[in-house]
Amino acid sequence: MPVRGIDHVGVTVPDIEAATAFFVHALGAEVLYDTLRREDGPRGGQALERRLGVPGGTEQRAIRMLALPHGPGLELFEFAGPPRRTPALPCDLGWQHLAVHVDDLDHALARVEEAGGQALSVPAPLPGPEAGPRNRMVYTRTPWGSTLELITYPDPQPYEDHTTRRRWRP
Repeated sequence: MPVRGIDHVGVTVPDIEAATAFFVHALGAEVLYDTLRREDGPRGGQALERRLGVPGGTEQRAIRMLALPHGPGLELFEFAGPPRRTPALPCDLGWQHLAVHVDDLDHALARVEEAGGQALSVPAPLPGPEAGPRNRMVYTRTPWGSTLELITYPDPQPYEDHTTRRRWRP
């Protein structure tokens, strides 16, 4: 059975309520449900530590599933316990940013900034095989330091001249 697509992306946040407010305002996300409400937690112990591969003493405080207007869900996790590392940067190993496709990059960037995020630069043209007159992107930081990319590519891209396969787009 082939992979159908990304179902959801898990995001660890320092405060689930503040992160929810950010994603609702910045990306138009909606709360679907809470898997673990803060008042019902925390969850911890050896079974959780084994299942998630986290250090001893780690506790799940809250878990919430958000739906984006188009595309996969965002599952927010709030943990407590041993000291944690800072959010991954694009130069770190592993999955290091979330990219969302938007129709109006400037409007989306304004919403991210209004919600407490920060642009790392001005929007830039997509390079090389992704280029096109209106194809652009910008990296931003969430209020807790994770990297969020805003991307739009309404125009044909040069790679399309060499293959019939296309990037998935909402």
